[in-house]
Amino acid sequence: MDRPEIDLAGKAAFVTGGGGGIGRASALALAAAGADVAVVDVIPERCDEVCTAVRAMGRRALGIPGNVMDSAMVAEAVEAAAAEFGRLDLLVNNAGGVTWRAFGDLTEKNWRRHIDLNLVSNLAATSAAIPHMIAAGGGAIVNVTSIEASRAAPGYAVYAACKAGINNLTRTLAVELSEHGIRVNAIAPDFTLTPGTMGNYTGPVDESTWPDMGGERGEILRRRIPAGRAGIDHECGNLVAFLASPLASYITGTIIPVDGGTWASGGWIRSDSGKWVLPPEMPRQG
Repeated sequence: MDRPEIDLAGKAAFVTGGGGGIGRASALALAAAGADVAVVDVIPERCDEVCTAVRAMGRRALGIPGNVMDSAMVAEAVEAAAAEFGRLDLLVNNAGGVTWRAFGDLTEKNWRRHIDLNLVSNLAATSAAIPHMIAAGGGAIVNVTSIEASRAAPGYAVYAACKAGINNLTRTLAVELSEHGIRVNAIAPDFTLTPGTMGNYTGPVDESTWPDMGGERGEILRRRIPAGRAGIDHECGNLVAFLASPLASYITGTIIPVDGGTWASGGWIRSDSGKWVLPPEMPRQG
């Protein structure tokens, strides 16, 4: 039996927040598998860079600078992508972001910004894309959620609530859209090296400016994440491409952690001796 390949030749994809991090990695993985790709990002230079990389793979690309908190812009961008490529088969709802702050310190303006960025942008892109996918005879939607959607997240209350909403939306739409041949899944990362988590908030992606992940920071990750390190954006991008492909033809309504085992560890961490313990170290029961 030949080894199956991820083959998206002839497909067209739309990626929100596609200029950096998981969105960029997803766009490039989809293009590498043969898809034409449209990316929306608030930073124009990043749209340009991703489009250049996609075209270098021999695929068509469309970069659309814009803020996904503008629902009308998102809908227009989806229409522009469908017009450019003549179809739309794949949607990656990646755009999002968060700033740590206790819920009691947030204002209504803060709530609404989190909701617009992390949840409403997803609704807007999905609503606009569905008719094009139905016209194409089916498709795949991949949402980027977070493991914070499935556990308490002090300091990230509204963000986590939005991501929990995306988890339920993923499952619900998987059922609603099944009759149209549209599959809906989500990936749930934990800490991943991206421009956002590394403080590269503006301008081109420049990894030379990112902080060193060794020393104390690296030790914290080694203790907390079973894999012993932060995630890398392409590890998410590769899974997005798989879920978008025929190899995942019987997978829908799933939330897949991409977290190095953090969700599975359930709060257990590595002690100084290397044993897995609950902090502070307590005797095991039984």
